[in-house]
Amino acid sequence: MNLYDSRILIVDDEKALSRMVEGVLQKEGFSHIYTAADCKSAELLTAENEFQMILLDVMLPDGDGFSLYKVMRETEKNRNTPVIFLSARDEDYARLKGLGLGADDYITKPFLPEELILRVKAVLKRTYHMEETMKNEQIGAAQVDWNAGVIRNGAEEYALTAKEYTLLRKLSENRGRILSMNVLCDTLWPDGSYGYENSLMVHIRRLREKIEENPSKPEHILTVRGLGYKLI
Repeated sequence: MNLYDSRILIVDDEKALSRMVEGVLQKEGFSHIYTAADCKSAELLTAENEFQMILLDVMLPDGDGFSLYKVMRETEKNRNTPVIFLSARDEDYARLKGLGLGADDYITKPFLPEELILRVKAVLKRTYHMEETMKNEQIGAAQVDWNAGVIRNGAEEYALTAKEYTLLRKLSENRGRILSMNVLCDTLWPDGSYGYENSLMVHIRRLREKIEENPSKPEHILTVRGLGYKLI
């Protein structure tokens, strides 16, 4: 199984945090995300579905994550599913209790999204020996094969240069959002991007030639006058 095909359950009653975690995972490429806001909902989901990862809050409205963890371990489908506890409780005894029960990790709120992703990936790789292969991405009629570093558009296949790959990846990670020329230049030339605006425009034009049906009238890599570029 590809790492990004993992089914992940988020159990947390804080709606804003749950949505944030779900969004971070989806942005990273995980597409099978489930959520539960209390013990009862989580018990039903884990009884009916097999997950590859459970992110479990310690404090829940109808119980606690430690007790729910024990219940999950009794289910046929998830008795061996790795669990990462999420908690605002930073006391050593709470962390030790969670790890002592057999949890795979314990993250204290608030946490950086990047930290969560790194820990989730580490546990999945360690548990299932999964490969981290990126899914192909569709942009109009063109398909980007991130693993091969090519764009396939109709019968044509175009290799991406290192700069084109980095630029397109940055736009893809922020799809639908405007990125300024300064941000994109800093991405391509981190050691000093001053004066590279014209070079950036050249790379944008070359990407359009590989992706757009009509590069002169782009529909996917758009120029937002006075602001920058965005991928839609």
